[in-house]
Amino acid sequence: MELKLERPLVIFDLETTGLDIATARIIQISYIIAHPDGSEVHENHFVNPGFPIPKEITELTHITDGMVKDAPSFKELAPQLAQTFAGCDFAGFNSNAYDLPLLCEEFLRAGVNFDFSKARFIDVCNIFKKMEKRNLASAYKFYCGRKMEEDFQAHLADQDTAATWAVLKAQLDMYAPGKQEEPERQLENDVEKLAEFSRAGSPALDFAARVVLDKDGNEVINFGKYKGVKVKDIFPRDSGYYSWIMQADFTLNTKQVFQKLWLKYAKR
Repeated sequence: MELKLERPLVIFDLETTGLDIATARIIQISYIIAHPDGSEVHENHFVNPGFPIPKEITELTHITDGMVKDAPSFKELAPQLAQTFAGCDFAGFNSNAYDLPLLCEEFLRAGVNFDFSKARFIDVCNIFKKMEKRNLASAYKFYCGRKMEEDFQAHLADQDTAATWAVLKAQLDMYAPGKQEEPERQLENDVEKLAEFSRAGSPALDFAARVVLDKDGNEVINFGKYKGVKVKDIFPRDSGYYSWIMQADFTLNTKQVFQKLWLKYAKR
């Protein structure tokens, strides 16, 4: 179904040097401008971030330093983009949480105060999450083929536990290697591998995920002013940070992890 438009809609996506909006830089911006008359304009720009692209980003996006070496910086592109996007609405996938805030940051860094206040933002990811619920009842219906209320009374712990167990076993049936051709849609019947597959984000040392492990096994702060910084680089030079953690309103589990790290890394 064609979307009814009153003004142009920019459907866009960014590839960037990282996930931290404060420090990440755009290395590719692609967009389709859908006009009310049904016409479309497709554009794609590589962007030179001004520093080497992290190895893990190249592995993920296949965008290399060589591909952006002769590309314009965002500052050079910004005036043209601001003119192109003027009077438009925006759409993307998870764009409200990441792409739009980063695009705004890049405009501001370039000295272009693009006015987003009149634009409307469609986040396709949020529509997906709201329309295709990801709660236990939805999972039970999807994997077990029945409405949860037909077999259980929801929101009672014993009933939810039984339903969860049924869903897990049904997942193993649905994604068994013999039933799925694509390797990425196969689940092995192994607790360790299931735990690894179902984990969201980097491995965390505390349940609140305030400290995570990077790919080299270093403990890294996952919030606040030191986000992305290794703990071993903080404690020897900022003992006040540890004191603040222990006095602030963090969980006891998080404080326990920080205490162990303090004993491990603090200067004596």
